[in-house]
Amino acid sequence: MPFDPLNFSPPFGQAIGLEFMQIENGELTVRAPYAEHLVGDPDTGVIHGGVITAMLDNACGRVVQHAREHAAGTASGAIATLDLRIDYMGPAAPGKDLYAKALCYRLTRNVAFVRARAYTDDPDDPIATCVATFMLGTPSERPPESTP
Repeated sequence: MPFDPLNFSPPFGQAIGLEFMQIENGELTVRAPYAEHLVGDPDTGVIHGGVITAMLDNACGRVVQHAREHAAGTASGAIATLDLRIDYMGPAAPGKDLYAKALCYRLTRNVAFVRARAYTDDPDDPIATCVATFMLGTPSERPPESTP
């Protein structure tokens, strides 16, 4: 069965309400609806930076799975974030949903390279940008327990 990045969300992504919206020209768009429990500063209503980090990491991982499927015909096998570098450029606008766009711009046999940006209203006016690398083909099952 083909991998569907729009209908897959890991538990933490579900906990913060991530919605994988669309893939267009290899670029994935994700939405995190504004919610009071995600606010980091109650005086300003600004979403916590950790939500932005998690959203960018999730968006990057999902677009890697999508790129793998299109390149190799399968998205099987786990992936792991090797590096995630985020530049925060300003706070998210209080009361507004967050969005992220992620693009896997290079895919090798073992590593994927991704760029992403988070924004509220305009993708060309990001509140954060990131570059990330992912290791492909990580073990998806635990090794059997050894017995003494």
